[in-house]
Amino acid sequence: MKQVGTLLLIASMMIACSSTKNNPFFSEYGTPYDIPPFEQIKTSHYLPAFNEGIKQHNQEIEAIANNTEAPTFANTIEAMDKAGNLLRKVSLVFFTLTENETNEAMNQIAEEISPVLSEHNDNIYLNAHLFKRVKTLYDTRADLGLTVEQDRLLSDVYRQFVRSGASLDEAGQSRLREINKEMSLLTLKFSDNVLKETNAYTLVIDKPEDLAGLPQGSIDAAAETAKEKNMAGKWVFTLHKPSLIPFLQYAERRDLREAMFKAYINRADNDNEQDNKTIVNQLANLRLERANLLGYPNHAAYVLDENMAKTPEAVMTFLNGIWDKGLNRAKQEVADMQALIVAEGDTFKLQAWDWWYYSEKVRKARFDLDEADLKPYFKLENVRQGVFDVVNKLYGLTFVPLDSMPVYHPDVEVFQVLDADGSHVGIFLTDYFPRPGKRAGAWMGNFAEQYVLDGKDVRPIVYNVGNFTKPTADAPSLLNLDEVETLFHEFGHALHGLLSRCNYLSSSGTNVSRDFVELPSQIMENWAMHPEVLRMYAKHYQTGEVIPDALIEKINRSASFNQGFMTTELIAAALLDMDWHTLTEPNQTDVRAFEKASMDAIGLIEEIVPRYRSTFFNHIFSGGYSSGYYAYLWAEVLDADAFDAFEQNGIFDPATAAAFRTNILEKGDTEDPMVLYKRFRGAEPDPAAFIRRRGL
Repeated sequence: MKQVGTLLLIASMMIACSSTKNNPFFSEYGTPYDIPPFEQIKTSHYLPAFNEGIKQHNQEIEAIANNTEAPTFANTIEAMDKAGNLLRKVSLVFFTLTENETNEAMNQIAEEISPVLSEHNDNIYLNAHLFKRVKTLYDTRADLGLTVEQDRLLSDVYRQFVRSGASLDEAGQSRLREINKEMSLLTLKFSDNVLKETNAYTLVIDKPEDLAGLPQGSIDAAAETAKEKNMAGKWVFTLHKPSLIPFLQYAERRDLREAMFKAYINRADNDNEQDNKTIVNQLANLRLERANLLGYPNHAAYVLDENMAKTPEAVMTFLNGIWDKGLNRAKQEVADMQALIVAEGDTFKLQAWDWWYYSEKVRKARFDLDEADLKPYFKLENVRQGVFDVVNKLYGLTFVPLDSMPVYHPDVEVFQVLDADGSHVGIFLTDYFPRPGKRAGAWMGNFAEQYVLDGKDVRPIVYNVGNFTKPTADAPSLLNLDEVETLFHEFGHALHGLLSRCNYLSSSGTNVSRDFVELPSQIMENWAMHPEVLRMYAKHYQTGEVIPDALIEKINRSASFNQGFMTTELIAAALLDMDWHTLTEPNQTDVRAFEKASMDAIGLIEEIVPRYRSTFFNHIFSGGYSSGYYAYLWAEVLDADAFDAFEQNGIFDPATAAAFRTNILEKGDTEDPMVLYKRFRGAEPDPAAFIRRRGL
């Protein structure tokens, strides 16, 4: 692989010398709204652009570090924030496409460039001359007349230098470089293994009777997948959520549900080429070693020092404070499902792969609510328009479809976002359907971030990605309730990026702590199932009928149904994350044994597995959430309390919406998150609303 990578690098240098004029990264895009010209970008363009981008960024950094003038905020901190435009430009496109539209050639480039980028980052933060300038400013910051935003940025930059090893001796810095390089490759390999394992498994059904219980939409989708795989006349189910979850919920064949479930939870844990167990140990040990080098007892202490929670102890106290409530509720849910199994004349004990199937039966019996009956009211395009209408009523935003824009895949749709006064807010793209080159899950990202350059407000280009049910020949994409909330959730992240009003790239939009970044996303979920909002967008895809009040009432009566399971599987994953990252001694443990000990210690019942097992826990081993998965619950405490303000004043109250926009959505990381929250709410969050919402 190294030889292939070296050849790629040499080839890229030759291309860079001979054809830079044909490389779209080396000039202005010249496209509407500066959207990347995807149809012009070739795989061969990335390495030359990365190499030139690194070269230019190095020159800019050296000029700042060796400036003979005394350091000022403008010639040091602000100059650093603006530097690296070409590198940022190519990185935003390349790393977006490695998650959305990857292939072996892209993976090879990622393997080649990731350690180079890691070294480049180290060269910046281990630059002694540059650190001296930053430290001089930091030590005298009280006398510099800085704004609140500038003072916070300066402090953040200083801490980033220290946390990146600027205060270490030469030997320490050398080892830190090696660690960072190793980790950059391991995280890439981890993610690639999960994607390959997800794509590798299929359940092929050739007997119609084996489809018993499944909704017609799932059957049709499986038939379409079979055609795509040259198996026309059969039905193919995959580990992508739109295929997996309905199968677990409705398939009557218990043995097939078991097969699908086990294939899903054993991804990258099959002792094959894509096995991630060794990588998990390597990453845990390298992170511990880095933390120790930098003076922290463990990786969690290193990470949380920058978060609202501050310490591992605070996170553990928070999670353990909810755990018993969630577990007790889950045990009652088990009892309810076991009683149903017995009532149906069966004697087997409920297992983890039975949960979705029997919880759906209990829901139907208790609330007369079948999710299959709801899906016709949640056509994807209607749900998206629903969230557009919600933010129009809240913030005056309008989303205008743009045709004939550059896109990286035909599934992508583009919208211009306009403010209430008609001014340009940004560009919003959606990419909602699964495909082989796309990782699982849902997320938000940017092709351009908001900041101010030479007095001009540069507006962002933001995207939402999902893996929702694909349309078939007979039906559009119809979402289940979880997918509806996911769409609203990711749109909340997009809104955080779109509405940013900050001066500096480093502190704009979603560049905030992990346990604060989920507030704008999770609060949006509250509107998704609100009766007033449902009547706005939930319309039957065939008849146009607005969802009946009787169904709305059932949805809301069942809102806390299955919350024991949902709370417990999430906290279990968060505690597993913390257990890996509070290790204080290096180890080469049996990953399965480690997980079992972790779950036994908290008394997790055997009917539930953590939301993510270690070997496919992308959030913490490749996605930037290490020691941070707790943030989803932490932010839910914030969002439940924040939404109380909307409920008290009206869910579309202009004053409350304006306060949330100006104090949260526009502010990025320009001030301490709790200061911003209290400015919106008038007090620190009260967890009572969170406990009440989850029915705990």
